[in-house]
Amino acid sequence: MESLLPFLLFAFVASVTPGPTNILVLSHSSKRGVGATLPIIVGACLTAALIVLIVGLGVGETLLRFPRVQQVMAWSAVLWLSWLAWQIFNSPPASLDVDAPRDKGISVVGIAALQVINPKVWMMAVAVVSVFVDGGDKSMRVLLLSLFFLLISLPCMTLWALLGSGSARVLGSPQALQRMNQVLAFLLLVSAWLPVLI
Repeated sequence: MESLLPFLLFAFVASVTPGPTNILVLSHSSKRGVGATLPIIVGACLTAALIVLIVGLGVGETLLRFPRVQQVMAWSAVLWLSWLAWQIFNSPPASLDVDAPRDKGISVVGIAALQVINPKVWMMAVAVVSVFVDGGDKSMRVLLLSLFFLLISLPCMTLWALLGSGSARVLGSPQALQRMNQVLAFLLLVSAWLPVLI
């Protein structure tokens, strides 16, 4: 496993850099807190790690052979992310009162499904398998890389949740928090549409 350190760096960068899932985690935690966001973090990270495993076991090669499937996945992800951005943009200001009732936001199933239809997650998994899986016991190596990806991505996503929760405290008013979420909705829309337009 001489390529473990480069893989860990790759997994860190892939997990911590801004993207649709990170923006959703930040927005969710700014409205509902870190505790309420942990299940969607686990759902997103576990699904991404499972996709690495599935790709490593051969599905990635099949996906690369069918560009039409990639297009359907890309447009499904764009449409879903656009809908989520609309929901975030139009959501009422969150109360800063911790005991106030709150809507549930995105579900664990919703965030997992987003990972499944997100072609960026699949392409990241293809990159992991192509670059970091070489000779030896391929199945064991893919399993270990999937596990390491999960262990790296969980704290990275949690950083985004902490940032969202902290921003809610710093901003100090429901209106400022709503404006922040509207900016996040716009960024989510940009991150969804930019890859298909370029």
